[in-house]
Amino acid sequence: MTTTSPVATIWDRTRLGITIGSVVLIFLAAIEALAVTTVMPVVSADLRGEALYAVAFSGTLATSVIGMVAAGTWSDRSGPRAPLYTAVALFLVGLVVSGLALDMYTFLAGRLIQGLGAGGQTVALYVVVARVYPPQLHGRIFAAYAAAWVVPSMIGPFLAGLVTELLHWRWTFLGVAVLTAGAFVLVVQRLSGVRLESDAGEENPDAATAAAEAAEPSEQGAFAKRMLLAVVVAICAVGVGFTVELPPAAGGPLAAIGIAIIGFALLPLLPRRTLRAAPGLPSVVLTRGLIAGAFFAAEAYIPKLLMDDFDFSPSIAGLALTLAALGWSSASAVQGRYGDRLGSRRIMLITFVLLLAALLGIIAVVLVWPLPWIVVVGWGLAGAGMGLLYPRLTVLTLAYSTTRDEGFNSSALSISDATGSALAVAVAGLGFVALPLLGSGYLTVYVFAAVLTVVAVLPGLRMGDAER
Repeated sequence: MTTTSPVATIWDRTRLGITIGSVVLIFLAAIEALAVTTVMPVVSADLRGEALYAVAFSGTLATSVIGMVAAGTWSDRSGPRAPLYTAVALFLVGLVVSGLALDMYTFLAGRLIQGLGAGGQTVALYVVVARVYPPQLHGRIFAAYAAAWVVPSMIGPFLAGLVTELLHWRWTFLGVAVLTAGAFVLVVQRLSGVRLESDAGEENPDAATAAAEAAEPSEQGAFAKRMLLAVVVAICAVGVGFTVELPPAAGGPLAAIGIAIIGFALLPLLPRRTLRAAPGLPSVVLTRGLIAGAFFAAEAYIPKLLMDDFDFSPSIAGLALTLAALGWSSASAVQGRYGDRLGSRRIMLITFVLLLAALLGIIAVVLVWPLPWIVVVGWGLAGAGMGLLYPRLTVLTLAYSTTRDEGFNSSALSISDATGSALAVAVAGLGFVALPLLGSGYLTVYVFAAVLTVVAVLPGLRMGDAER
């Protein structure tokens, strides 16, 4: 009589703890992201910092680059457990600082700290996936992460708006901080006893230690260089956002200089020939940055558009984000099941069509059709396109990686994501204030996002389908 081995799943006994713990972290990140986007128009007005509206998004994304580089190297050297715990703690501190802020600059300081934690958490979780789950389960676990957005997407934006209307916007930050503190204890318990060290270190700890000691001077030098470059990228990205406070004659050139410096500083942090859209992993990483920039630059202004031009309340304006997040989660589940069958090229084209259609619809609303339902429905389509592509990019990154470069490649993917988003939001904010098209800053934002979407098609069609 023969016995059949049980089919491996992300919910089996050996992986249940890490699956639950990581999904909880994603859940809280979703709550925070959706809440902030919903209430930022109210926050910026209350703290008299409307000119710095975009910096509240771009600054967090910029400092996340530092957290990503640190977590990537730290995870490669000693496993992702300590980086993950540190990142969650920083995220919690940032929430408290922002929630208690009395002026816009203190609020932004808290957002910068949140970025450090969010960036480190993202990379650490990617390495956890690579260490714990076999390649055939990567699509499923990332689909589970996407599903962790479902409940926040259904209630997060509306609840954040309702809390702002009935209590105060501060509780949208402090409330998430309380939940994060409780979840942190849960995550530590769930991760205890789970092995997260590299396979080489487990098989021969003495040899791994000796190799680490031999390579320590050069590794420390490389790490210091990467950290310095990450800091340069973050400072310049934040600086581009702050140029909005300068006269256009000075702000424009300084923003251009900052973008150029970021381009040079990014080169060692990304796979070779990334900015040239070389086939394979470089195009995967570049596509992530471009498509993230297009989506998040546009999304940052969705609630503001609905509140300013159509007198939506914060809770009702959040419905557009709710629909987008639901579309994202649903499409991610489709990708987890049928991604390999669809293939990367087809997924990229579907995403392009959905996102561009949404952006053109919003442009039409701003110009000639004052119909807010087009914005809400269109942004749901955009979310579906992103949900189809985003997990595919992560799966491809791990498929192109080995145990020696999982941390670097995961970090590069997240750095491209965060830097592309930070720069796009900062440039969109600068254009919104200083370069309104036909008298509308919203038109500037959505035309810019549409251009980025078109540019993303070139590397998107060169990603390939790595064997796993």
